[in-house]
Amino acid sequence: MAKRPVSEKKKKAIKKRKVVVEAEEEPAVPPISRSSEDPIPKKVKWTNKQRVLVFGTRGISYRDRHLMEDLKMLLPHSKPDSKMEKKDSFFVVNEICDMKNCNKCILFEGRKKRDLYMWISNTPQGPSCKFLVQSVFTMGELKLTGNCLKGSRPLLSFDEHFSSKPHLALMKELIVQTFSTPYHHPKSQPFIDHVFTFSYLDGRIWFRNYQIVEEDGSLAEVGPRFVLFPIKIFEGSFGGQTLWEEPNFVSPAKIRRQLKLSSSTKYISRVHQKIAQEESKPAVSYNLKPLDDIFSKDVDEVLKNDEIQPEPEEIAVIPPKKVKKKLKPTVLAKKGVHQTKIKKQKASSKKDKGKKFNNGKKRKNT
Repeated sequence: MAKRPVSEKKKKAIKKRKVVVEAEEEPAVPPISRSSEDPIPKKVKWTNKQRVLVFGTRGISYRDRHLMEDLKMLLPHSKPDSKMEKKDSFFVVNEICDMKNCNKCILFEGRKKRDLYMWISNTPQGPSCKFLVQSVFTMGELKLTGNCLKGSRPLLSFDEHFSSKPHLALMKELIVQTFSTPYHHPKSQPFIDHVFTFSYLDGRIWFRNYQIVEEDGSLAEVGPRFVLFPIKIFEGSFGGQTLWEEPNFVSPAKIRRQLKLSSSTKYISRVHQKIAQEESKPAVSYNLKPLDDIFSKDVDEVLKNDEIQPEPEEIAVIPPKKVKKKLKPTVLAKKGVHQTKIKKQKASSKKDKGKKFNNGKKRKNT
């Protein structure tokens, strides 16, 4: 059978009914999670992956160890390691850095528990610098008012002298790559609240750390303090061809040795001086007449000097106590026969006092 044609009005009415039914069937559903429960967006990947290995050799003093710990706190991109043995060569440090996945290294070398040397190297290709560390003051010693956030990124400030000489420019580039914290490092904080200053004066590099107190540029020192005396720059890492060397450098051990030698010659020079004085001394200084001073003195002074001094008081002397001597046995000779008789000192009773016996005969005391 053929279907009846539907008019246009009926078609519109049917469509309206379907839309109303669909709108009634979909209830309002709440969101699955809140905005506070959304996952934290991940940090942007850091491209400048600089890692610095900070450690020392055996033989450094307690103050040098505290300085090393302060630098570890200031450099969030640093990695620690155990102390290196003295018998090992410095070329082993390149292997240690490779194992720790580090491309920079700060090594503290102690000698005789007095001198401290710092190596800053770009491993494994180089270059590397060797410094003598002087005037060390740690954070614990200074107790300054400044304070900065741990892990924050620092600003690096250099003196104008670093751009005047080529060896200073090379040191500046090596220090920038070592001490600057990479952007978006996982252990760093997104703040810049302190400044590392490197000033070149008197042939030495002076290090200071300041806190940025306010935006106007007011600073407060945090610490630590130390002075780097550059000695050599090598082409390779911890060795290789010498690119630059300080001509006026004298090791502190050599200075101490010269001071000891100078102090040891004091006694010898004193003896030679005394001998020379005795040799040059004349036997008779002046020809003086003994009777020239007779009438120069006054009469009163002569009488005062000639006054009779009182005799010293006699000291009573206590005589020593008499000690009774032990009587020795008497030896008598009769007809070739030796007979000994011992004199008895103790009387047996009061009646026998004052009597002594000899050969069985009684004698009175005289």
